[in-house]
Amino acid sequence: MSTVIAAPARLAWGVPRAVRSSIAIVAFVALWEALPRLNWVDATFLPPFSVVLRALYDMALSGELWLHLLASAARALSGFAIAVAIGVPLGLFIGWYRTLAEVLDPLLELFRNTAPLALLPVFVLVLGMGETSKVSMVVYSCIWPVVLNTVSGVRNVDPLLIRSARSMGLGPLKLFVKVVLPASVPSVFTGIRIAGAYSILVLIAAEMVGAKAGLGYLVNYSQFTFEIPKMYAGIITLALLGLAFNQTVLFAEKRLAAWKEQA
Repeated sequence: MSTVIAAPARLAWGVPRAVRSSIAIVAFVALWEALPRLNWVDATFLPPFSVVLRALYDMALSGELWLHLLASAARALSGFAIAVAIGVPLGLFIGWYRTLAEVLDPLLELFRNTAPLALLPVFVLVLGMGETSKVSMVVYSCIWPVVLNTVSGVRNVDPLLIRSARSMGLGPLKLFVKVVLPASVPSVFTGIRIAGAYSILVLIAAEMVGAKAGLGYLVNYSQFTFEIPKMYAGIITLALLGLAFNQTVLFAEKRLAAWKEQA
């Protein structure tokens, strides 16, 4: 009996990893194509995947897709980069000084739990409906997970490592650079990955208000004009943009935390 059960498992592991990883995506796309074709859902509201793909291709060919994609990518990347540039040093500083962390922790948690979309009207009123308010929304949504995960990474460094380093005569600065900073890298990148996801989510909502370009604008405008295939094409592009952000952060983490794999 165990041999019969083990055979499919051995067969599955014999399939290349890339193929195994794509099975769920292929099944999802096939289901999407089949449902409207078989009239199980209204094709007006959920066109077949091939129709959406055709709309995506036509927009890419005309240049319309690249206009919206570049606008969204520039806003998301700008806000994300600013949040990381501010959040990582700030988190390292707060985490290193434990008393400061205890004082600021309630305030940081308050900001973290204040939904960025709830503050959208405030950003629009104060900063207007231009690029500044949209980038600022991204910065606000991204900075808190970066700061809090960085603080957590610094404060949760193994005390045995710190004691060992001090016993070897390392001063505070060298201790921080050679022990605390490398040990906190995984937690820092967890915050950065969360921030990367937030940068796309919040930006889309911001682009639905007062924007004339961007993927959020494209999705909203296509729904308003009932160009449903274009709407789904915009949603797919958003998903791919978020995936690209995540994979880029993962690549950077592997390069900076290579010591983990060697350990």
